[in-house]
Amino acid sequence: MAPSENYTWKNVRIDGGGFVPGIIFNQKEADLIYARTDIGGAYRWNSATSSWIPLLDWVGWDNWGWNGVMSLATDAADPNRVYAAVGMYTNTWDPNNGAILRSTDRGNTWQATPLPFKVGGNMPGRGMGERLAIDPNRNSIIYYGAEGGNGLWRSTDYGATWAKVSSFTNGGNYAQDPNDPNDYLNKIQGVVWVTFDPASGSAGNTSQVIYVGVADTQNAIYRSTDGGTTWSRLAGQPTGFLPHKGVYDAVNGVLYIAYSDTGGPYDGAKGDVWKFTASSGTWTNISPIPSSSSDLYFGYSGLTIDRKNPNTLMVASQIAWWPDAVFFRSTNGGASWTRIWDWTSYPSRSFRYTMDITEVPWLNFGNSNPVAPEVSPKLGWMNESVEIDPHNSNRLMYGTGATIYATENLTSWDSGGQILLKPMVKGLEETAVLDVVSPPVGAPVYSALGAIGGFRHDDLTKVPTSMYTTPNFSSTTSIDFAELQPATMVRVGNLDSGGGIGVTTNAGGSWWQGQNPPGVTSGGNVALAADGGAIVWAPGGSTNVYLSTTFGSTWTAISALPAGAVIEADRVNPNKFYALANGTFYVSTNKGASFSATVTAGIPAAARKFKAVYGREGDIWLAGGSSTTTYGLWRSTNSGASFTKLASVQEADNVTFGKAATGATYPAIYIIGKVDNVRGVFRSTNEGASWVRINDDQRQYGNFGEAISGDPRIYGRLYLGTNGRGLLYGDSA
Repeated sequence: MAPSENYTWKNVRIDGGGFVPGIIFNQKEADLIYARTDIGGAYRWNSATSSWIPLLDWVGWDNWGWNGVMSLATDAADPNRVYAAVGMYTNTWDPNNGAILRSTDRGNTWQATPLPFKVGGNMPGRGMGERLAIDPNRNSIIYYGAEGGNGLWRSTDYGATWAKVSSFTNGGNYAQDPNDPNDYLNKIQGVVWVTFDPASGSAGNTSQVIYVGVADTQNAIYRSTDGGTTWSRLAGQPTGFLPHKGVYDAVNGVLYIAYSDTGGPYDGAKGDVWKFTASSGTWTNISPIPSSSSDLYFGYSGLTIDRKNPNTLMVASQIAWWPDAVFFRSTNGGASWTRIWDWTSYPSRSFRYTMDITEVPWLNFGNSNPVAPEVSPKLGWMNESVEIDPHNSNRLMYGTGATIYATENLTSWDSGGQILLKPMVKGLEETAVLDVVSPPVGAPVYSALGAIGGFRHDDLTKVPTSMYTTPNFSSTTSIDFAELQPATMVRVGNLDSGGGIGVTTNAGGSWWQGQNPPGVTSGGNVALAADGGAIVWAPGGSTNVYLSTTFGSTWTAISALPAGAVIEADRVNPNKFYALANGTFYVSTNKGASFSATVTAGIPAAARKFKAVYGREGDIWLAGGSSTTTYGLWRSTNSGASFTKLASVQEADNVTFGKAATGATYPAIYIIGKVDNVRGVFRSTNEGASWVRINDDQRQYGNFGEAISGDPRIYGRLYLGTNGRGLLYGDSA
């Protein structure tokens, strides 16, 4: 077995960057707070450091989907117990079924019970919930509401085993788009939340009254009055919308429900808020803006009550992109409401809040001059988790599509003052890293990120001031620098209207947007000649690969390369480019003007990653394959004229290079792969003759390795991109 080396892994700080659909407070212990993400695992709040602790970094390559957390529950009777329903997709993208994870040490370690169906932590409807619920009187009993028509499930042994509740017969019927050809929006969103009436049981005895919400616009709310033995549809309930949240006020015996017309999280145009009074069986519409009003252009989702003052409740717009999210607050059980902002004289608004994003300054998304009525930063979007701290009426936390915001002076709202909102997201890293480069001079690393574009990281321990702008891509898909002129860089990415390209000659201090060749719909991948004199771009949607020698102002189609080819530049010879497509390797010796196929056999068609070694002309390493074809790591020392497969590596999915070890003349090589039947991150200091594993079983980060880069200035340092856990860097300990 390959030896291991002790490494220290830390995040390159970005802070947030993805959707936080759930924030869960323990009802018994103050400051015991969890957050769940759709692709980046689960976290526990550390009040001593005001930061979040990741809990699922042990999730590995084979079960990567477990980093999608569909629901989470923390036990009030035994605060050491916590449960998570995990799985990322319910379609073929994720090959595994979901699981229920259980922990008796607050998530430091876990045991898993596989489920006989899939779980979709990154599917439509993932912000509804919580689907996991612990009986507050008998904490060995736990319920889980499943997707896909799989119904309601129950465990009676602290989550070790699970069985379907056969008497609960409505598994839901709502799918956002039943005819979606992409097999994503067509999935049934299922049973979406469970909540108990604690007064219906006693310590050690099962709660008798249980409420369940189902994604069904006609038959949404069910109740059991006999501890889950039988169930009935609540009479008189509203119809026409989906019940995103169900929150029970045990003091007054009231169930509050926030409804929207879709499952979210990206859409929703109508909805209502209702209260059900259990003692009388009456329903009351308490919508801040009812669905019948022409002023309503959003549904409702994020819903919370103040457990110390349960007549105080808040609800949020499910999605209100323009001009901003809307939060409503009532101190009289929903009889009347105030808004976090109000229209005055259009386009002006008045505000019951101020925002301080000093800790995460990029949250203005590069918009320093907003046009009224919009402001920057915004309150957010996808506000499906809005939670008043049950132990502190002044603290509110809520999730957005990019971060967690919090206030510590919430009750100032009620006296006419302004609440102060700040990011509360340190330690929670949820970006998907699509590419990363580390130049030999200047900033140590540049990231290309999904959803928030990416950054120049001047200090790995500090949050960057702003993301790339001009152009400001929603996702940066590829980035490169000129090896011999590293201040010259190029990046490509996705725009609302398709794809685009940005160029800099001052190391990202400023960028300008180049022109697009025909047919571009997304970023694709790009390479820059070693002297910066030529760009070869394989944009998404185009039927061609293109060459520019004018920094992107004009383009010429390269007929020899198929669309979507992977492009890299030689790091020494500015006249050489390389390309890979469908198992064929290509080389250009005239600055990308033409390419010739060199190797047409032996390279697996599934291979998509290769890199040229800095300081060594024509030295190329290629990784890839699949379990059903050839899989491994190849090397060429003759500019791709031929490749030799390394016997020391069973599987490899990416490769990169960093500073050579002391006494070595060849750069350190890093791979994501399998060596001696172990999956992990490996380093070689002897040109691949032997390998050392530099991660461990507690640091597997689920789905990682799409983007990696060694540091050419610091021996042993690797920048490791993940799909949902951000950008990490590892140093030898």
